[in-house]
Amino acid sequence: MEMGKEIRRLRNDRGLTQEALADALNVTAQTVSKWECGNTVPDVQLLPEIAVYFGVTIDQLFAMTPEQQMERIENRIYDSGLIDEAEERQIEGQLRAIAEKPECAGKAQLLLTILCNHQAEQYRMLAVEHGKEAVELTGGDREAIGELANAWGSYIPDWNVRNHHDLIAWYSDWCRSHPTDRPALMWLLDNLIDDRRLGEAREWLDKLAKIDSTFRTPMYRYSIAEAAGEREEAEAVLRQMEAMEDQEWCWAVTLGDIYTQRQEYDRAIEWYRRGQEMQPSPKYTDSARSIAHICEIRGDRTGAVEAYREVLRLMKEDWGIVRGEERDEVIRSIQGLR
Repeated sequence: MEMGKEIRRLRNDRGLTQEALADALNVTAQTVSKWECGNTVPDVQLLPEIAVYFGVTIDQLFAMTPEQQMERIENRIYDSGLIDEAEERQIEGQLRAIAEKPECAGKAQLLLTILCNHQAEQYRMLAVEHGKEAVELTGGDREAIGELANAWGSYIPDWNVRNHHDLIAWYSDWCRSHPTDRPALMWLLDNLIDDRRLGEAREWLDKLAKIDSTFRTPMYRYSIAEAAGEREEAEAVLRQMEAMEDQEWCWAVTLGDIYTQRQEYDRAIEWYRRGQEMQPSPKYTDSARSIAHICEIRGDRTGAVEAYREVLRLMKEDWGIVRGEERDEVIRSIQGLR
């Protein structure tokens, strides 16, 4: 019935009679009348033609609010592999139209970012498969090996390519004008440490410490000390982190990450499991995935399969995910281990 009302509104806005609309769509005026009265709805194959005729999206024919449209788009992105070019253009156009509404602009731009990142990741995965085949078919051609490494997100030894100076400059400006934005400060610190700009990292850490009393401040002290080769300082801060109380679950997962980087895998797994136990429902799958990766590194295929099965369980029981690309990716990982 909502679709019928929307068709009537669009027709009236155009100053069209039911007969004129019927002629344009090659249906009878009686059919249009039944749509508008809510007695029937247009055939699904006719929806694109109606949308094009009125210059609207199919979602708009269903009289969805912008919020409903964005929720539907978000679900579509997360449930998909590579979205074909035609649908990608349609989603992009829909989001750009929604973004013209000031109250929806932020969320719409965020979804455009998510869409682009999703497509880039899917193309990257596709590039990996092409790259592996190229290396095999060329017998290890240097360019093929390099392109495969790039597709796989490999470490790049060339500092000119690897450094994050543009990102650091942008986040530095943002954090100067938004000094209490903790997530932005953390991204800035991560990249300063990765670029070994440790003096600047210490200055920004002092700013973070003023607004943060959680494990995050000592976490960055540890990372800076470790990057600077200050082993005794790093160990002291790590002991401080472990002794902290009344922390949220990601405290334990962070300790798991630290011990993974130290290749102390048994301790890492203990902390990952503790982090998962601490989480309220719905629980994220990160800890189980990390354990799966550790098992793969160790050559423990059975342990990896068990960890991936735990990922599937969490998806189903905590998030209601029983189909879609995210689940299929985990299943492919299990199949590859058998």
